[in-house]
Amino acid sequence: MKMLRAPLLLTCVILAFPAARATTVIPPTFDQLVTNAEMIFEGTVTTMRSDWAGQGSDRHIVTYVTFKIEDAIKGALGADYTIRMFGGTVDGQTMEVTDAPRFKLGDRDILFVEHNGTQFIPLVGIMHGRFHVQPDPNGANEKIAKDNGATVADVTKLGQDERAAVTGTALSKAEFKAAIRQKMAENAAK
Repeated sequence: MKMLRAPLLLTCVILAFPAARATTVIPPTFDQLVTNAEMIFEGTVTTMRSDWAGQGSDRHIVTYVTFKIEDAIKGALGADYTIRMFGGTVDGQTMEVTDAPRFKLGDRDILFVEHNGTQFIPLVGIMHGRFHVQPDPNGANEKIAKDNGATVADVTKLGQDERAAVTGTALSKAEFKAAIRQKMAENAAK
């Protein structure tokens, strides 16, 4: 019986400690971005405000990022829309979510929003639900870039072959929004 106690005790100790967990975000496909988003819009960051939320051991920092809506592509949106994200800085204390988008005043983005107010980062696929609108230095077509700054060349490769998605001629903002609207129309026809 003594020989069984040691392995049994070791097994109980191992099971008593939760396994270390890491978050892995699998890039969504373009279809998943469009389908899963409750709202899709082009907007400019106008205000950002961080506050404490929750109490006791649930106390955490949230940041409210408000956008001036320039084009409401999907969902009922007013002139402004605010997303609530976990993390931020209050009174010198910072909480961050690894790989979460970092917004700045004046940023122009196309966002794919889901579960705003209930999800820690309310974008489809966290950082994958944010696309920057990059000005063209020549003043011509604005280009679309992923959250990491890589310009998007092929929406059909998003979430499938990330290298191919950013290789080639960058999509213009108009081409990207047309692809979103086309995918929405295809989904509606199903």
